[in-house]
Amino acid sequence: MSNFEAVFRKLMAARVKYDEEDIIEQLHKQDTCRAAFGKVIEHYSEQLYWHIRRMVVDHDDANDVLQNTFIKAWTNIDNFRGDAKLSTWLYKIAINESITFINKKKIQNNISLDDDDSFLVNSLEADKYFDGDEAQLKLQRAIATLPDKQRLVFNMRYYDEMKYEEMSKFLSTSVGALKASYHHAVKKICDFFEKHD
Repeated sequence: MSNFEAVFRKLMAARVKYDEEDIIEQLHKQDTCRAAFGKVIEHYSEQLYWHIRRMVVDHDDANDVLQNTFIKAWTNIDNFRGDAKLSTWLYKIAINESITFINKKKIQNNISLDDDDSFLVNSLEADKYFDGDEAQLKLQRAIATLPDKQRLVFNMRYYDEMKYEEMSKFLSTSVGALKASYHHAVKKICDFFEKHD
């Protein structure tokens, strides 16, 4: 067996070891809680990072919000009853932390909370980790003009390819309302492209 195959098998074995029911059980035991939470972080970090990054735009800000998300989850782990999936609970925390972060940024920059979040595009343009082309930057500008809820729905549907039923669990909103939000978001993005062509 080659070195690559050995490493690949080890990685695949590690991935298989993540069993949510087992992890939740470990999270509720004092002697296994810390190690189990480490597995949660390892398992969900990348997904949550990209979800947050699409909301706050900047790489460093996304890392800060991700850290805050896990801190909030850790400090509230005793309140997690397992009524929903762990991923749903973590996504809700990440969404709330992202919105809180954006609102704090608006206050720091003396921007009305009712104004759109196009100020985020300035962060994107200055972000050394952004590697998109002009079309991607234009799409991000258009997305930044959407209200928070529409931006969330658009990102979850467009980038994460999430089904409306699953989204409904994260956002506590009906499937019909989510479809309407997505439709309005797409229309606004198309209008933005027409105006800025």
